[in-house]
Amino acid sequence: MNKTKKIKIINDPIYGFITIERGIIFKLIEHPFFQRLRRISQLGLSYLVYPGAYHTRFHHALGCMFLMEKAIDQLRNKGNEITDAESEALKITILLHDIGHGPFSHALEHSIVNNISHENLSNLFMNRLNEQFNGKLDLAIQIFNNKHSKKFLHQLVSSQIDMDRLDYLKRDSFFTGVAEGNIGIERIINMLDVVNDELVIEEKGIYSIEKFLIARRLMYWQVYLHKTVLSVEHTLIKILQRAKELIKGGINLYASDPLKKFLENDYKLNDLLNTKTLLESFSELDDHDIYSCIKEWKNNSDFVLSSLCKRIINREPLKILIQNFPFTLEDIQIVKNKTKKHFKLNNHEVDYLVFTDKVSNNAYHHSKSQINILMKNGEIKYITEASDQFNIEALNKTVNKYFLCYPNLTN
Repeated sequence: MNKTKKIKIINDPIYGFITIERGIIFKLIEHPFFQRLRRISQLGLSYLVYPGAYHTRFHHALGCMFLMEKAIDQLRNKGNEITDAESEALKITILLHDIGHGPFSHALEHSIVNNISHENLSNLFMNRLNEQFNGKLDLAIQIFNNKHSKKFLHQLVSSQIDMDRLDYLKRDSFFTGVAEGNIGIERIINMLDVVNDELVIEEKGIYSIEKFLIARRLMYWQVYLHKTVLSVEHTLIKILQRAKELIKGGINLYASDPLKKFLENDYKLNDLLNTKTLLESFSELDDHDIYSCIKEWKNNSDFVLSSLCKRIINREPLKILIQNFPFTLEDIQIVKNKTKKHFKLNNHEVDYLVFTDKVSNNAYHHSKSQINILMKNGEIKYITEASDQFNIEALNKTVNKYFLCYPNLTN
């Protein structure tokens, strides 16, 4: 008598029931490295603008794995060979692709550790897990790093139209309530195929791809690069920079042990590679470490640190101006002089309260990779050639905007 395989069922608000067999994937989900993602917000501080946006990297990773299963089934149904080992590896790869995110996701990327992307950290975590699971992640790591002989497997994980992007647009749209991000995921996945080891979209799915590209651009302006989101997330970066400066100056600040370790030192990628305990320390960091510090630091005697923390806690963001060209040094200096005088700050301190930067929005990175359309006659065309709605300039145009943050002095 055959025993029925035990499965775990998770109820996802987007897709309904997600089933997980109790094997290596279930063990990875149960691992503390992955469970930490429950405490990492998907959209940083965006919930200060969109109150429903409290979803986490944990939600997103499970959603990506669900979509990967759908994509694998669809590609197999069209005669593309994906072995059981490759199928499992793909699901592991997409499940762990964001495991290296630090507190508040992209908001604090490069802030906790110097110039180390979440992809670098995800790779480190996957290799550490591979040691713990006796090499069972070998194939997944190959796919993640695009070292596998079948290149289309990596494209399912990371490309112009991968399972990561499909899930986060749909999920972020749902939790923020911004309807423009609500894309036709099922239609896009059903149109997937492989030609010459490249992912393609069948011609009849081209309008779904056009909507996907439009949705991505609109979601960037309405959610990811929303002006208030930019203000509060850059304020959060300034808080950590100020805390680091004070600690290095000999001032004792409250922080959890793992966070204090990273505030006291400027670690680089080689440090995490060569010092085994550092990755363990990073794995203990989440949003709660940062928030507990902000709540404590808002009462600190340092005006810069305390005032920035109060702006997060009380939702009193710095004012922000956005324009299509850089702010002049003269304009910035005028604002700085007013702020210095108002709060009695020195030239260095005012840089924490008045600052400028640039953001970019590019829906389609034509120079990096292409979305390939399989025409009815068997010809492969780039989306920029096949689409009758867009041209290459519209699709590939990078829109840059410049912002200036500063305190409101009229209150």
